Amino acid sequence: MANIKSAKKRVLVTRTKTARNKAIRSGVKTEIKKVYAAIESGDKSAAEEALKSATKKMAMAGSKGVYHDNTVSRKVSRMAQAVSKMD
Repeated sequence: MANIKSAKKRVLVTRTKTARNKAIRSGVKTEIKKVYAAIESGDKSAAEEALKSATKKMAMAGSKGVYHDNTVSRKVSRMAQAVSKMD
């Protein structure tokens, strides 16, 4: 365990940020699952709504530094492509 005051603070701050990042990542994963579930069920309007919601959540996560911007772009692009391919 850290003995120096600044090191102790860094441990606390890291725990806080880790918990925040984990919560954001979990929310993003849930939104992604909703998109693919709607695609599997064949409901295009639900898939488009889920895509819109997921895109917003992922953009916010990217702006906070939880995900790299290119990762966000790639995932959004693949989801949008999958939704547009629906009949």
